[in-house]
Amino acid sequence: MGARRNILFIVIDQWRADALGQAGNAVLKTPNLDRLAADGVLCRQHFVQAAPCGPSRAALLTGTYQHNNGVMRNGTPLSRRFTNIALECRKAGYDPALFGYTDTTADPTGLPPDDPVLRTYESVMPGFAAELHLPEKPFPWMADLQAKGYAFADDVTEIYRPASDPEGRGPTFPPARFKAEDSITAFLTDRLLDYISVRRGGSWFAHAAYIRPHPPFIAPAPYHALYDPKDMPAPRRAATLDGEAAQHPLLASYLRAQKQSSYFVTGQGLVAELGDADVAQLRATYYGMVQEVDDQVGRLIDKLKEWGLYDDTLIVVTSDHGEMLGDHWMLGKQGYFDEAYNVPLIVRDPRAEADAGRGKKIERFTEAVDVMPTILDWLGLSVPRQCDGRSLLPLVRGQKVADWRTEAHWEFDFRGLGAADSERELGVPMDACSLAVIRGERYKYVHFAALPPLFFDLSKDPHCLVDLSRDPASAPAMLDSAQKMLSWRIASSDREFTGMHVSSDGLLVRP
Repeated sequence: MGARRNILFIVIDQWRADALGQAGNAVLKTPNLDRLAADGVLCRQHFVQAAPCGPSRAALLTGTYQHNNGVMRNGTPLSRRFTNIALECRKAGYDPALFGYTDTTADPTGLPPDDPVLRTYESVMPGFAAELHLPEKPFPWMADLQAKGYAFADDVTEIYRPASDPEGRGPTFPPARFKAEDSITAFLTDRLLDYISVRRGGSWFAHAAYIRPHPPFIAPAPYHALYDPKDMPAPRRAATLDGEAAQHPLLASYLRAQKQSSYFVTGQGLVAELGDADVAQLRATYYGMVQEVDDQVGRLIDKLKEWGLYDDTLIVVTSDHGEMLGDHWMLGKQGYFDEAYNVPLIVRDPRAEADAGRGKKIERFTEAVDVMPTILDWLGLSVPRQCDGRSLLPLVRGQKVADWRTEAHWEFDFRGLGAADSERELGVPMDACSLAVIRGERYKYVHFAALPPLFFDLSKDPHCLVDLSRDPASAPAMLDSAQKMLSWRIASSDREFTGMHVSSDGLLVRP
């Protein structure tokens, strides 16, 4: 492997772009992530390609758009024909270690019906060594809690059932019953540091997938009370629930279906019924959850420096998707709004070549599919033709790239699952339950396979409250966006064999 080259790849679940001090948030304290961004770059207009967790991580870890990898929902299999970041890095001698989860659904081809992997969407993506697997039921952490004397049933909802609320500040305020040093965030960090501590002499690849600030919205003390609800920004939404629902049938269906119990254990009723005070407290709790993760990232950075590894390690920190946090009267990451797809991306390249870009904020559009090519490029490995993204290293190193993308793209599949069965609610066939978004500096166009489109002028309406799709004056700009989306789909279609040609001289492969 030659000179020591380490990769620390961190994914913080459900972390939205504005939940970061370096992103301009004047209330939330994220000093450790901020100093990492100041020593690297922060991509301000970074977007993931899909939601929820499974589809987004499939795109992130394979470098492919959803329309190519076919992972539509949690539980949709990922074909084994796709390579991924772990398999590619194994070619360079790495044994990529997973701490957390990848939410991968195994390819069922050739498997017997009773194979346990066909009963979960939380298998480990091929190529990763599961040093610490923490799926929805995080058994290693649950065992750790029990060993420390916590009395929990074998039910993760009991772990997240809060203590009492003597202050009457709402269902998301009471602290968790476990101490901060015993949280799943601290537990993962402890195990990751153990792993690195005995590998200081060689090269390693560690993928840390932190579940927090993913719901349930609950934080251990003191994080539960660090932020005052009065300091929280007001939700970006229509003045009334009915006004919001009028924007689109899909949005209306979610507002009728989202349950509070999906986001905190003691929730009652619909998300749309939460009062202003409850939303403000939920945001304050979310901020506390983010700060807890920031503190654990700080532990990692400090130890890498103490052990002399910081300047040998490429550090990439991002998220799989955002969180609505009450915007548009919603929680979670369904639909088409920026809040669910715009997430932070921090890249800290330790090499001297990156000094020219250090501390800069990149305002070009970057996408989750760029992460795999970036890591492979840093290692000097070739980027597979399947990848839809590009290496970010030129931008990270302060170089000007003339032909960079001018829009971001993402997709969302809303076929019937559970209570929010869109096929039944909207009368749309399964394979037409999809949308695609192209989002430029000024305009944002949302195309549905079987529902009306949406069009927003972000210069006048940055939070997408006014749909202009039926405005005759906006028709030329909307047509231009639709044509750009069509060109994107054509240019990014699956190309596994499209660069090959069989001739009398044998198989020719274009680079």
